[in-house]
Parts: sequence; C-alpha cells; structure tokens
Amino acid sequence: MSDSVISKRSFCILSGLSGIAGVLMLGASFALANGPSPDASRAELLAFSQQHSAAILRGAWLQAVGPVFIVLFAFALVRLAGATQRLAGWMTLFGATVLMTVSLIEITYYIGALFPDPEVMTPISLRVILAVQHLYFIVAAPALFLPLGIALITSRVLPRVFGYLAVLLAALFAALGIAFLQTLILPPKVTAFAAVQALWWFAAAIALIARSGKVAQIPWE
Repeated sequence: MSDSVISKRSFCILSGLSGIAGVLMLGASFALANGPSPDASRAELLAFSQQHSAAILRGAWLQAVGPVFIVLFAFALVRLAGATQRLAGWMTLFGATVLMTVSLIEITYYIGALFPDPEVMTPISLRVILAVQHLYFIVAAPALFLPLGIALITSRVLPRVFGYLAVLLAALFAALGIAFLQTLILPPKVTAFAAVQALWWFAAAIALIARSGKVAQIPWE
C-alpha cells in the first residue's frame, strides 16, 4: 500500500470524525436550548435568562463550534469528489458561508438575551432568534445541500443515494421556508425537521469512514 493511499485513507477517517463530532456537538447544543415560551412576560424572560445563563452559554458555544466541524467535513467531501474547481464546489463554499453566518447571528442573540440591561434586550433578542430561524429554511440549508448533493452524485466518494438525499433535503427545506414564510414563529414540528439534516451528516460521516479504504484507491483529481 503506497504512502499516498495511506494518506488519503487517513484524510477520509479524520474528515468523517470531524462530521461526527460536529453532529454530536449540535445535538448537545439543542438539548441545552430549551428556551422560554414566546408568550412569556418580560419579567419571566429576564428570570429565565438569569436562571439558565450557564446552560445557554454552553449551548451557544456548542452551536457555534459544531457547525465548523460539519463545514470542514463538507469541504472534505468536495475535495474528495474532485469538485473544488467546479461550480458545485464553489456553491458548496457559498452555502457553508451562509449557514455559518445564519448560525452565528442566532448565537449572538442567544448571548444578547442574557443582558439584563436594557430591559428590552431579552425580548428583542428572542424575537430576532425566531426571525433568524426562517433563514435556515429559506436559504442556508438549501444553499449548502443542493450543490453538495450534485457534487456527490457525480463522484464515487459516497453511494449516490447520499447525493440524491442531499438534493431532496435542499428541496424540502426550501419548500418549508416558502410554506411558512408568513408564519412569524415557526411551529415546533417545522423546527424539529432541522434535526433530519443532522442524521444525513452523521450517516455520511460513518459511510466515509467505512469506505475510506475504497475511496483511498481513487486518484486525487
């Protein structure tokens, strides 16, 4: 077995572990992100933020760092698929940038909601968080999954079903974004659907690790 094959296999394994780590961190962040009711009074909001500030900050850190590992995994898939100089590769980069931007905006307002002064800071921050959640469905998830799916469909890195599922996820997220565009507060069943993308990343990461030996035999493009 040549050094180049060993190196590429290690690259696949480390990339897969990055994807798994990112999903686990996001899962932990969601477990810590049980917020107050949108109908809570200002006093109740302030009390909640003060009582749960440590958990909110831990969840914010996990939600900020977790996507970085997932984006790293996505870029690795693009590299392995030989799509770095193709439109699908460039658009995956764009989609990942949008996703990180949306995520970081939401996290900023998680932290902003903890400030007790001025008193309007907490309720305004929570309203901005609810507004930003729309962006994930409207543009962030579709802009990442669509080009990444196309890159995978045209490669042998993962079974092509992963590429087709990524394109399907992009279409479903976009459809939900349009369907609930005029609903200011997304229903829990809609926001819960975001967890589906985590399953895709997790399964894709495991598949890449399992196929690392086979993928290592494919020449770098």
